[in-house]
Amino acid sequence: MTGIGLVTPIGTGAQEFWRSLVQGRAGAGPVRTFDATGLPNQVGCEVRGPDIPGALAASVLGGRCSELALLAAVQAVRDAGLEETIRGRADCAVIVGTTMGDVTKFEADRASHPERETDEADVSSLAGRPLDIMGRTIARHFDLTGTVRTVPAACAAGAYAIGLAAALVARGEARAAIAVGCEAFSRLAFIGFSRMRAMSPDVCRPFSLGRSGLLLGEGAGAVVLEPWETVRAQDRRAAGFIDGFGLSCDAWHVTGPHPEGEGAVRAMADALARAGVDPSSVDYVNAHGTGTPLNDRSESLAIRRLFGERGRRVPVSSIKALTGHMMGASGAVEAIASLLALERGAVPPTWNWSAPDPECDIDCVPNEPREADLRVVLSNSYAFGGNNASLVLSKAAA
Repeated sequence: MTGIGLVTPIGTGAQEFWRSLVQGRAGAGPVRTFDATGLPNQVGCEVRGPDIPGALAASVLGGRCSELALLAAVQAVRDAGLEETIRGRADCAVIVGTTMGDVTKFEADRASHPERETDEADVSSLAGRPLDIMGRTIARHFDLTGTVRTVPAACAAGAYAIGLAAALVARGEARAAIAVGCEAFSRLAFIGFSRMRAMSPDVCRPFSLGRSGLLLGEGAGAVVLEPWETVRAQDRRAAGFIDGFGLSCDAWHVTGPHPEGEGAVRAMADALARAGVDPSSVDYVNAHGTGTPLNDRSESLAIRRLFGERGRRVPVSSIKALTGHMMGASGAVEAIASLLALERGAVPPTWNWSAPDPECDIDCVPNEPREADLRVVLSNSYAFGGNNASLVLSKAAA
């Protein structure tokens, strides 16, 4: 991974984002994207700026989700030092992961006719909206003519995108790839999670006793992936390495995780096997950690099953306490958080933790960052339908 880009509720760019992670600056606040009056939940983690510059706006084919994706991708390309050489390439892939896609444009169009009852035409319009518009926006901006794919793998989509992009580069099907996870704050998702009673009314408390649910967020994370031999030959730096990824499906329930963490264990084990890494070599687990009772319990159990007795000692933390659940963006943003932890020798804590839960018997690094010599990190992302993805990331060569 040679470049990273971040647009999140707790900061844009690596420096601001990392400061927020270690200082506990939360992105939560009253919902501003739409009028939440009368809804049982009215708190979310929205991106407050930046507005997309005019020079980039001309490339945007969709709405806010496309803007966030492009902003992150441009950052990542710049960070990789490829601004002058990437344009027009046919060997650079674009892989985008998302849950809802550019649903905000549909919502804006629908809101312009509040007097009309929702009908089948609205449903068809929503179901038929193009999910590939973020990838096409990025390809259009950089005039890329190679592979463009969209992975709608719900809340694991960002991690899926990175894993699949890495596979293309490793197999020689692309000489570079831009992998992006992106999501825009939407009324549709907000009301959906609220009706499932999965949302907290105030703050997200991953792995803590008394946790009441997640907060929704938005944003985008992007990474540029290239073969190490190319980077080394050009005497360029790497932000870190992706050594392996694992995918699995619980096939258990449309929304709930497998109660014994079956799919989560398989994804983590497969990622480590592909990387040739023993669980004993993992220094930190960046958890999915949504703050919902079922998810945190299931993930804690899966970690203990994979690591055995060490599962109670390996550092585990969730950054969703600050960022909220950014859905399709989460996996990519959390992978970047893992890269920054490797680079800076510190584990970002699980903020808002208040008391131990016997069902989450893990070391969740509560409320204070922890210095550590990190070399290998496992980053987890889980989604509705039991879609699971785990990434194995390692430290950049000195």
